[in-house]
Amino acid sequence: MVNSEQTQRPWASILRDKLGDIVSTAPEDLESHGRDEGYEQEFLPECVVYARSKEDVVRSLEIAREYGVPVTPFGAGSGLEGNAIPVRSGISLDMTGMNRVLNIDPDSLYVTAEPGVLHPELNRELRPHGLFFSVDPGAEAALGGMAGTNASGANALRYGAMRDQVLELEVVLADGRVIRVGSKARKSSSGYDLKNLFIGSEGTLGVITELTVKVYPIPAHSVSLRAVFPELDSAVRAATEFAQTGLNLARLELVDEECVRAVNGYESTDYPEKPTLWMEVVGSSEAAVEEETKVAERLCREAGAEDITAAHDEEEQENLWEARHHAWYAVDDAYPEDHMISTDICVPIAGFAEAIDATRRLLEEHALSAPIIGHAGDGNYHLFFHLSPEDEDGWRRFERVMEGMTAKALELGGTCTGEHGVGLRKIKYQESEHGEALSLMQGVKQMLDPQGLLNPGKLLPD
Repeated sequence: MVNSEQTQRPWASILRDKLGDIVSTAPEDLESHGRDEGYEQEFLPECVVYARSKEDVVRSLEIAREYGVPVTPFGAGSGLEGNAIPVRSGISLDMTGMNRVLNIDPDSLYVTAEPGVLHPELNRELRPHGLFFSVDPGAEAALGGMAGTNASGANALRYGAMRDQVLELEVVLADGRVIRVGSKARKSSSGYDLKNLFIGSEGTLGVITELTVKVYPIPAHSVSLRAVFPELDSAVRAATEFAQTGLNLARLELVDEECVRAVNGYESTDYPEKPTLWMEVVGSSEAAVEEETKVAERLCREAGAEDITAAHDEEEQENLWEARHHAWYAVDDAYPEDHMISTDICVPIAGFAEAIDATRRLLEEHALSAPIIGHAGDGNYHLFFHLSPEDEDGWRRFERVMEGMTAKALELGGTCTGEHGVGLRKIKYQESEHGEALSLMQGVKQMLDPQGLLNPGKLLPD
């Protein structure tokens, strides 16, 4: 990487001497690492290190420790809460060059990969083996960042979140030590569960340099359904019933009418602009899937569905799901002058309808518009806010809606974030959610990163 500017800081010169042309201070590199997909502010690093190996990471952290320089790991840049933005400047440690799939084991159903591997690319490599990796957060995210935020997505209903998929991690600590946590075995009762300490830690405890994750056989048979409802209440009620029936669903997604309207404008389609449920029924036999599909259709009708569309072959199913996949981009396209913010909460299934209702009342009270999209099967939903950067009053109203949503989630026994991570935006809710346990988290951070150099300003309040 050619550097267009020289810095007088001694640590930057030493980094360049040790690591060569993978160190950049080019303005375009600094700018591209100062923002993510969703956070409204930009914070530029002083340099970017494009790591190619574990050794590059170790050297970077050793120099950072010696000179007290903050280090912020950076993956695909697809985060939504400012998780990878270098708020204290320093080094942005770009992991996208560590993008090799190291081993696929079809017999033991796991794959070992570097953190810069994008999940769609991993699935392209797995497909010839009849396998797939289940976590799909929607964006083209990298595995390291997905582990860092405990990402999930539509498939979490059946397969779980990232924490449920990771078997083993290789992690570089702040002092340069390299450790392995977990194992390739499916279970263990040996020692503390350090692996799960790093998953969801957003790079504040160490830098992930290798992951071993579970993979699954591609379902032999599946049918996808799209059900249109007259109002959001009936769609939410149906989703709650589905989650409680035990039907063999891989995905269960909710989209409100405002989002469907945006998709129609984006794709020039004519989907009914009403609340809609998407679902995928899977199974080992065609007969079993067809039987469960009939049950799903009946439940939709009983809940008031006005129209149900079924897709059976692969191409039909991909077309059916296209509107759901394009939701974020459609809303973003509908408001080209605004800043898009996607935020999420997660509640117990039984509280899903109450949380959605409270959110809509908050939006009405504060005169804001935000399409709602939900991973309805596990109580997780997102709001897509669109705000003008100059609308200071709008941003204040947005904050009040966020506070109300989070308070409701915690009241129902839920969490301020189901899959986006804490990042910058949700630090202020950590004490309310975790109480006395927060001091234990801060103690762990102090033990593993006593200088506070790893992704500072994230996840935990100062």
